[in-house]
Amino acid sequence: MVEETQGADVGTVATENGGLEAAVDPDRKWYVIHTYSGYENKVKANLERRIKSMNMQDFVYRVLVPMDKEVEFKDGKRKEVEKKVYPGYVLVEMKMTDGSWYVVRNTQGVTGFVGSPGAGEKPLPLVEKEVKTILKQMGIETPKLKIDFKKGDRVKVTSGPFFDFTGTVDDIDPQKEKLRAFISIFGRETPVELEFYQVEKV
Repeated sequence: MVEETQGADVGTVATENGGLEAAVDPDRKWYVIHTYSGYENKVKANLERRIKSMNMQDFVYRVLVPMDKEVEFKDGKRKEVEKKVYPGYVLVEMKMTDGSWYVVRNTQGVTGFVGSPGAGEKPLPLVEKEVKTILKQMGIETPKLKIDFKKGDRVKVTSGPFFDFTGTVDDIDPQKEKLRAFISIFGRETPVELEFYQVEKV
């Protein structure tokens, strides 16, 4: 079974004190695959088996068949049933590489990726707004981030143009998953906007 981590692009990692810390991976996206109608759940099971047997858990995170709950009244009884929102389609949260593409594309029952620009080209991911709408429809909310930074913390930049610089956190924007830090550049304190995944506490 693929690990059920919540969220679109945001994962969480355990911290030493047992809390959760934001671990944002910009390459982690949602894609849509096309299947034979009626085989969606079988494709999900086949793909999850392949992910495990081929050790692709670090590249393919979640496989979802979009479902919606409907209330039916039959024989005078109220019954909740799950209906497929998009018959013939399955969502896959993954990091797109040649290897992960091959594993998903060649799973039994998968007829192809939706949104491929041309033959042999990598497909386009879903936009975040679409993903949030679908997940909300399924009752899967994007998790609230537990921010491990606060104003005044000393941080080190781990990627990007300011790699290896250190600075002091001045402002945090949880909605955008960004923070502003003052970094000493040429002896001057300069405010720089950084993604959460680009910094770590010193």
